[in-house]
This record gives sequence, structure tokens and C-alpha cells, in this order.
Amino acid sequence: MDITVSGRNATITDRFREYTTEKVNKVSQLLPRAQVLSVKLSSHSKAHDAQAAGARVEITVRGPGGVIRSEAEGADKYRAFDQAYHRVMERARRLHDKRTDHRNRHKSSLVEAAANGFADHGLQPAPPETIESVAAGEAPASTDGAAFEEEEWSPVVIREKRFAAVALTPREAIDQMELVGHPFYLFQNSETNETNVVYRRKGWSYGVISLGADE
Repeated sequence: MDITVSGRNATITDRFREYTTEKVNKVSQLLPRAQVLSVKLSSHSKAHDAQAAGARVEITVRGPGGVIRSEAEGADKYRAFDQAYHRVMERARRLHDKRTDHRNRHKSSLVEAAANGFADHGLQPAPPETIESVAAGEAPASTDGAAFEEEEWSPVVIREKRFAAVALTPREAIDQMELVGHPFYLFQNSETNETNVVYRRKGWSYGVISLGADE
């Protein structure tokens, strides 16, 4: 995993680079397929209050499964980093546990199905003559003799996906959206029992879309 530490209007000291690099290396233990992790430090202050100066740290983890991103502000760069780092680790653990549980369930169900000859899934082994004809390239184009109708070609491809409805709060849905790296996330609102969509807006803000009858 490539780790980069950069600054905007802020100086990256050797101590800060070593501190952050040592900590973020732990992310690869939870997400071994993560490819890039970046830490961006920026300083900010309010023009009318010189005492309000502080730091903002943004941590982004990119990998085959999507993006995990967290941002935090603090009185100094170490506090800001620690807050952003803890949020990243929390999401990384959540994603790691989810993937581990999915693999275990899939492995168990496959073993059980194979032990039962896939009988519970309505599958039957093909007869030996069919297997031989397929291997020799002599299998018929259609097993029931019916010809395939030629479909009208269209450059527009519509893909449909169906997922099990999971009750989440808007905050939990935003976390899931950031975990998968999508700009929006469809979910069942556990607070209102409505189907909602959360989406990412500019400036690290989010929105929620709801559907309802016109009043």
C-alpha cells in the first residue's frame, strides 16, 4: 500500500510524517487489498479570531472495493489526525468484519450444498453423454430445439440490481456510502420506515431524498 503525506498551507515535519505513517500502516492489516492511502494536512484560521487557528486532516484509502474517506479538525494537527484516523479504522473494521462474515457464510453454504449433491437447489448432474458432447463441441445450440429470437440492438444498456432492504439511519447510510465509494446510497430509513437516498454534495456535505404523496 502506497502511503503519501502532503500539506496545504502547512509544513509536514519529519515527526508528523513518522507519527502518521506508523499509525496508518495498521489499515493494511484490516484491508490487505488497499492500494493507496493519502494523508492531507491543511491549516486554517478565522480572520476575526487569531486564537481560532487549527488544523484539518483528510485521510483517503483507495482499493478495489472502493474508497474510505474521513476528515477532521482539531486544535493542532495531531489531534485532527487522531480523530480522522479513528474514523477510518472504525470503517475499515466494519468493512473487514462484513467481508469476513460474507466469506464464511458463502463457504459454509457451498460446502453444505455440495455435500447434498445440490439437491436442495434444484440442480441435477448432467448425463455423461451430454458432458462428452459439450467437451467435443457437439452440443446443440438449444436443448429444447427452440430458436433464439433476435433481439433489437440498442446502445443503451440498463442493468438491474436488487438488494435486501436493510434498516439504517441516515448517518449509517452515509457511512456505508463512503465505504463503497458511491456518490449516493439507497436504504430503508429505520427512523421513518421510508425508502430514502443519501447523496454527496460539494464541500463535504450530504443530502437525503425522500418520496411522498403530494399534499
